[in-house]
Amino acid sequence: MDAQPISLPSLAEDLADRVAAAPRDSWVRVAFDGAPAARPGDLADALTGPLRLRGREVLRVSADDFLRPASLRFEFGRTDPDNFYTDWYDYGGLVREVLAPLDPGGSGKVLPTLWDAVTDRATRAPYVTLPPGGVLLLDGPLLLGRGLPFELTVHLWLSPGALARRTPEKWRWTLPAYARYAEETAPARSADVVVRVDDPRHPALVTRV
Repeated sequence: MDAQPISLPSLAEDLADRVAAAPRDSWVRVAFDGAPAARPGDLADALTGPLRLRGREVLRVSADDFLRPASLRFEFGRTDPDNFYTDWYDYGGLVREVLAPLDPGGSGKVLPTLWDAVTDRATRAPYVTLPPGGVLLLDGPLLLGRGLPFELTVHLWLSPGALARRTPEKWRWTLPAYARYAEETAPARSADVVVRVDDPRHPALVTRV
């Protein structure tokens, strides 16, 4: 793989052009997949303005607002990497409340948040309606290889060393989960767009050769 340096604004503009080229009568669901150390939310946020300038409505959603209840996340302890890999995120809830309503012929009614991990309660957020042609920008870790429906997938890749360096000590127990994800899902090969972010301030667009 070859990686060409690109600024975050230029990357956002390039991705916005790609998204805006989709038919204007259908929704576009974009995944920004990456460990928290890769800051996938930053890139998702950076696309909001460029897409709106291109006449697209935008809805930002984070997988961190679709965690499962603490009783399920911590069933095998608070630092079990396998449980983190399989049972922390409510992927079914993401499909039901966010992604499936944006299928062709869907209602467009999306629940932007489902679960508050701090209070361990449902957020009771109101549904919002994304009009046809609107764009969903969803960020989170471990999103690929689970059958989630997206029109565009962007993976923010960190080398194992950079991931370890940039992961705070209290979250280092999750590193085996990301290693498993890289081995089993190979997101750097399966994503539509791969961005190397060993230094998130200086991303590089990966070209597969």
